[in-house]
Amino acid sequence: MKFKASLKALAFAGALAGMSSTASAQFENPFVTSYLNTTYSVSQSAAERADTLVLPVPEGAEVVLSDWSTNTREHVQRALAAADFTGRKGQQATILAPAGLNVDRLIVIGVGDPSDVSRADVETYGAALAATINRSSAEAITVDGRLISNPVYNGRILAALSHGVELRNYRFDRLMSAPSARPAQNYHWRVASRSQAQSEFAELQALAQGVFLARELTNLPGSDGYPAAFAEYARQALEPLGVEVTILGPEEVKALGMGALYGVSQGSQHKAHLLVAHYRGSDQRPIALVGKGNTFDTGGYNLKTDAASILRMQTDKAGGAAVVGAVKALAGQRATVNVVGVVPLSLNMISGEAYLPGDVVTTGSGLTIEVANTDAEGRLILADGLWYAREHFNPRAMADIATLTGAKVTAVGTAFSAIFSEHDTILRTLTEAGELTQERVWRLPLDPAFEGAIESRIADMKNTGAPGASAGAMLLQRFVGDTPWVHIDMAGNALVDGDSGIHPRGATGYGVRMLTEWVKRYPEE
Repeated sequence: MKFKASLKALAFAGALAGMSSTASAQFENPFVTSYLNTTYSVSQSAAERADTLVLPVPEGAEVVLSDWSTNTREHVQRALAAADFTGRKGQQATILAPAGLNVDRLIVIGVGDPSDVSRADVETYGAALAATINRSSAEAITVDGRLISNPVYNGRILAALSHGVELRNYRFDRLMSAPSARPAQNYHWRVASRSQAQSEFAELQALAQGVFLARELTNLPGSDGYPAAFAEYARQALEPLGVEVTILGPEEVKALGMGALYGVSQGSQHKAHLLVAHYRGSDQRPIALVGKGNTFDTGGYNLKTDAASILRMQTDKAGGAAVVGAVKALAGQRATVNVVGVVPLSLNMISGEAYLPGDVVTTGSGLTIEVANTDAEGRLILADGLWYAREHFNPRAMADIATLTGAKVTAVGTAFSAIFSEHDTILRTLTEAGELTQERVWRLPLDPAFEGAIESRIADMKNTGAPGASAGAMLLQRFVGDTPWVHIDMAGNALVDGDSGIHPRGATGYGVRMLTEWVKRYPEE
């Protein structure tokens, strides 16, 4: 059974590489693959047919189009007055069988002040629109932006609405024998300026593809998404975009002295790998993104004994998935950045060969770590990933991202990631990126007072300590040298149990949007 599942995972990757665009001839979109059944067109003219008309409405604007009859205007205005619709941000109202219009329904969406509404807010309105459409029989939807007259705001808002629709309509159904039908509508976006809107739509659709890739990788069960399968899936998704992909197998990991990475996976039949994905969109020194790719976490001999917790442990690769997704998004956007993604990949299992509590592993840097707890494996593999990125790429900045500690969830919940850094530029730009994308961050302390927490009697350090989130960051800091660096603890953010905003239930792809934006915001040397 495991063999069949692993072949299925590799087949997913092959399918991913060979998909053609589903965009209409009106808008060349090279980024859409089989993640969605919805199709899109963008133009300055009306669609040939539609059963649903959607109007984004600025606050206080009269809801009327120039080609409407008096009967239509009166019907719409009376219905919206009854619904107390004013165009406030987030309002949505539906009018069925609007008089004088050849559509089944008119949906109006309040966007507030077009010059002030945030991209993240508009994306949630798009997700809400998708949810409304998916509960109806709608097949052909025209989103008419004529009430937003400024072409800059028009393109920006309609693209963000489209992004929200796309993110909500994703489904992970590849393992179902008879999956429910995916949303399969056609959306036509009527914009004020096609040339202005085209770049906005293309950038966000490339970003969505990065999120979808991260969701796919995170959603893969442990027996499907093991280290070699994860790496191959990523390779086939990234290479067509011009990304240089290198995959180091277990013997290469071992030969390079990365004993922490190798040790975590030595108890599994699926040994450690290291995935390196390099997108060279500029001649600058690269920014390095390092993501935890523990493809399933039993806890090792410090076994996870809570059934609900261990059931979610395929998400322990979500940090690595976020890195792969961000590289894909940046490459798809043809961003003028130099970025390298490094994903140490492991599978933390129990066997006669597994590492034990009290063992000492030697990292690629030569520093040794006492394994005080085999369930604190994430910092072990990240230590070697950070060392490799620094040693082989000399990056101008580094960020690592990981589902690292339960202590992070206790400290800041799931509304934020916890971040640890001593570099003001990183803190500023990452906070800005988090606010823009609503993958928000909150700084927790790195302080010499915590050094004693990871002191070991028999090695250079140990892999546990309190406070837990800061202790993990303190260990990782020892592997970055003088490189400006931030540690992002995204524990609790990788999965939602039910539909929520832009996220359908399952893996969220958290981190892709924040990292993509951060890399573009980080200043050049």
